[in-house]
Amino acid sequence: MTEKKSIDISLEIFKKLDKIKRDSGFAEKKWDEWLDDIFDEQYDEKKTMEKIFEKSAYEKYYDDWIHNFALNLENIWNGKSAKELTPNVEEKQIPGIVIGRGPSIVKYSHLEQLANSNFDGAIICVDSALRNVLRSGITPDKFKNFFVITIDTQISVKEMYSDPIIKQFGNKIKCLLSTTVPLSTYDIVKDSGMKIYWLHTLFDYNKGQSSFNYISGKMSRSKHHINGIPGIQTGGNVGTSAWVTSWSILKCNPVGLIGIDLGYDIKTSWKEIFDYHNLPYDLKEDSEIFEKAFPTIFNPDFNCHCRLDPKFQFYSNALKEFIPKAAKYVKTINATEGGSIFGKGIECMKFSEFLKKFS
Repeated sequence: MTEKKSIDISLEIFKKLDKIKRDSGFAEKKWDEWLDDIFDEQYDEKKTMEKIFEKSAYEKYYDDWIHNFALNLENIWNGKSAKELTPNVEEKQIPGIVIGRGPSIVKYSHLEQLANSNFDGAIICVDSALRNVLRSGITPDKFKNFFVITIDTQISVKEMYSDPIIKQFGNKIKCLLSTTVPLSTYDIVKDSGMKIYWLHTLFDYNKGQSSFNYISGKMSRSKHHINGIPGIQTGGNVGTSAWVTSWSILKCNPVGLIGIDLGYDIKTSWKEIFDYHNLPYDLKEDSEIFEKAFPTIFNPDFNCHCRLDPKFQFYSNALKEFIPKAAKYVKTINATEGGSIFGKGIECMKFSEFLKKFS
C-alpha cells in the first residue's frame, strides 16, 4: 500500500495549481497522475530536448508568426480551408505516400520507382522536394491526387516554388499553407496557379486562451469558415506535418514514407552533418556531450545504422511518439529503407514492396 501524506497550502495556491493541472489536460485525472507526469518530464532527456527546441523556436519566430498571420488574414478569410480536402465518410480510403528530401530517396531511386509505378493514391510532397519530384516524372498529370505542404515562416521558403517546372504543373497541384507563412510565399504559390488551402500549425495551444493558436484560430473565422480552419501538430518540421495532414485531413490509409530519414547515413562526414543544420564546430568528438548530441542508433528493421544530430533527435522522437497514437486511424509504413523511424506502431518495408502491395 502506498503511504499517503498531506501538505498545507493556501486556497489561492491551490486554485493556481488546479488551473495549471486543467490547462495541462489533466482536469479529469488524479493529482498523483499529473504530478507524476511533471516529474517524468523533468528528468526525461527527450522531454528536456523538446522543451529546449520549443522555447528556442518560440523566441526566434514568434514575432514572425504574428507578422505573417496579420498579412495573410484577408487571404485566409476569403480563401479555402484545408477541411475542404477531407473526403466524405462514405468515400473509400486511398493509400498515401509522403515524400521528403532525405538522401535515401536518391540512394534507393525511390522517385524513379514511383514515377514508373501504377500507384493511384495520394502524393503528399514537402515543399523542398517538389521541384525534384516533378522533374523525376512524378507529376499531377499521372498522379491526380497531388499535394504539397509548407509550414515554415522563413522568407527563403519562396525559393522552393521558384522553379519554372512548378508553374508548368501548378494549376493541377493543391497546396496546403500554414497561416503563418510569409506573404511572399503565398504570392509565389498563387502565381504558380496552385489551389491554396489554409491550416493552422499548432505550437502553443496548450496555453489556453492567451495562446497565439487560440487567438489566431478565433480571428481566422469568417463567413467562409464559420468554425475556423483545421490545426495540425508539426513535430517541428514539414515532413511530420505532411504525415499528419495525410491521414488527419486527407484521410489516407495506409501512408508510406520516403525521404523521411530524420537522420544521416553512417558514412556521412561530420562536416556535412554540422553544415546541414548549421551546428557549431567547437564540440569535441570524445566528449560526453558530443555522444549525446550525435548518437549512432541501429535500425533493426532495415539492419543498418543511422546517426542523429540534436534537431533530428527532436524530430524523430516527436514523429515516433505521434505514430502509435494515430494507429487507430492510419497504418504508417516506413519505406525509406533506413533512417531513424522505427519502433512501436511502425511497419517497415522496401519501397518496391509498398508499391507492389498498394498500387
